[in-house]
Amino acid sequence: MPAPDLLTDSDTQIPDMPTLLSAAVAAIGGAERPGQVEMAGAVEKAIASGEHVAAQAGTGTGKSLAYLVPAIRYAVEKQTTVVVSTATIALQRQLVDRDLPRLAEALNPLLGRELKFAILKGRRNYLCLHRVQTGAPEEDEGGAGLFDPQQLSMLGRQVKRLNEWAEETTTGDRDELVPGVSEQAWRQVAVTAKECLGAQRCPQGTECFAELARAEAGEAHIVVTNHALLAIDALEEFQVLPEHDVVIVDEAHELVDRVTSVATGDMSAAGVDIAARRCGRLVEEGVADRLKEAAESLGVLLEDLPAGRMDVLPSSLGSTLAATRDALHACITAIGPEKKDADPGDMAARKAARSSLEELHDTAVRMLESFQPEMSQRFDVVWLEKPFVQEGRPKRPPALHVAPIGVGGLLRTTLFEQRTAVLTSATLTLGGSFEPLARQWGLPPLGENAPKDAKTAAEGLARTATDGKDKDEDDNEIVWSGLDVGSPFDHPKSGILYVARHLPQPGRDGLADAYLTEITELIEAAGGRTLGLFSSMRAARQAADELKDHLSHPLLCQGEDSTSLLVKQFAEDERTCLFGTLSLWQGVDVPGPSLQLVIMDRIPFPRPDDPVSSARARAVAARGGNGFMAVSATHAALLLAQGAGRLLRSMDDRGVVAVLDPRLATARYGGFLKNSLPPFWATTDPAVVRGALRRLDAAASGSS
Repeated sequence: MPAPDLLTDSDTQIPDMPTLLSAAVAAIGGAERPGQVEMAGAVEKAIASGEHVAAQAGTGTGKSLAYLVPAIRYAVEKQTTVVVSTATIALQRQLVDRDLPRLAEALNPLLGRELKFAILKGRRNYLCLHRVQTGAPEEDEGGAGLFDPQQLSMLGRQVKRLNEWAEETTTGDRDELVPGVSEQAWRQVAVTAKECLGAQRCPQGTECFAELARAEAGEAHIVVTNHALLAIDALEEFQVLPEHDVVIVDEAHELVDRVTSVATGDMSAAGVDIAARRCGRLVEEGVADRLKEAAESLGVLLEDLPAGRMDVLPSSLGSTLAATRDALHACITAIGPEKKDADPGDMAARKAARSSLEELHDTAVRMLESFQPEMSQRFDVVWLEKPFVQEGRPKRPPALHVAPIGVGGLLRTTLFEQRTAVLTSATLTLGGSFEPLARQWGLPPLGENAPKDAKTAAEGLARTATDGKDKDEDDNEIVWSGLDVGSPFDHPKSGILYVARHLPQPGRDGLADAYLTEITELIEAAGGRTLGLFSSMRAARQAADELKDHLSHPLLCQGEDSTSLLVKQFAEDERTCLFGTLSLWQGVDVPGPSLQLVIMDRIPFPRPDDPVSSARARAVAARGGNGFMAVSATHAALLLAQGAGRLLRSMDDRGVVAVLDPRLATARYGGFLKNSLPPFWATTDPAVVRGALRRLDAAASGSS
């Protein structure tokens, strides 16, 4: 028998998954956890059977290894690619810079070959060497009337820095440029997939960063990407990701929002005017002037129309959109098809012009088709946004937006019907059930064999497929299961859920004095060590402004510096408090005594005037369901669970989650929301929770 180091690929017998998992855990100096082993087995079974699985794994379970090890074994054995999709850059970097290199080192000897992995992002995330060399279209530079001289000067400095960076970078990856640059500056050196000349025609094709990244991904066993690119791969006619039949969706609780964002179209007078100027030298003057006139008419009309969701298409807007659509189509026709023998510079200009024209044309068509006679038959929602004028920033023009009411149909046809999916997160069960999120993903009900709570907790959540398919249509084509492997934390002994039942219901005019008093007393009892999660930036700033001079501990507020620096400062100074909004609800990982109190000012329902949420709730109601529970309560439950998840980040952590909104204890939907939270010991007694916080503070002070 030959020695192991002389084995060829064909001779190698890959060990079973439990053996590989044990080797991986040992290599990183950890210990196998029951939840991790259970999840790894479920992922392996899903990959082998082709049945989808939704796996909830609490913080500390080690879910990355639980899905990476079976994915690696499958990809290496079959010599294929498994795609791992995440919602955040932080998790992408963790997987590519830490987890996968360590796994490769530990498993390569057992696999008998080298594990290959790569990260792949959308083309707009990579610097384009051709655009750096030729410059951006003149129409894009500076945004003309939208920027003052000081901002133009800053833009120039950033573009100069980007040109210098282009000489030294080996990846062209925007995320590796620290500190970063503005979106306006990056647009000068990057192109979309539709603007790209293609590797065969571009003079820099052989050196193209995006093409090199795609080539590396094409040879990898594991490709790490993001939910946005996963959505683009599903939406576009061209292939973005390498061929694959297994997708692992980490941070799956964010999938619907990320796909919705990618599938949202925008139109403003400024955007149409830029498209007209882009094609100005490529078509007859009269054709381009017609589009410029349409842009002017659109701009005047949008200034006069009220902001918000549009249930009925105003006749004036309908005729203006139709005129804009026709003018865009005329420009597209005038530019004509691509010329294979064209000069690269001319080809790039035509590509850029055609790309913007086609995108706006398709958006105009989609908006006009969105207003179906029956509410229940509408697939899209249209709204007008008029951004507030912010001090020190130029006023942005009004813009129309169109977004899908639901993405379940898209995910079902492009993901679940095409390949095996593993969906995982620390937060997938809401109200004790996988059903609320599964409905939004386009998965069918779990069926009669589902646990009782998995059916009853989601009662009234009518098929939020709001995706145009009748209930139960094609449900039998997709088989999936839900698995909650729990958490290594002993939540009832490690944390307290405190609901301030004695407080008045939150109002619309900012935080009441009773809320500010409650926050002050909780923070003082905790000795600082507080993360304040607020439902709006206005509330966070109000609390920070009114409490800074009254607290005996340092207080930071989101917006005073970059969020990452604020979190770092918060973690390093145990007595410091940090107040903020949405990104802090999901993005803070601070183990240890610096964080022993999480305060949430109110149940984070979506704003009543949020166009997408309100349209989704109305669509559910039109189909006979409970729109509030299906949309607003589900949204709130997800954020509450994510916010509460900031408290326990290591096995030694202890603390309190304080929800100031009394409706969590008194409203009928309170049980659904509480069942979405970790099983902390619960109380509504202010004296009990203040005493617990003082003891925690004393213990932390004594050990430091």
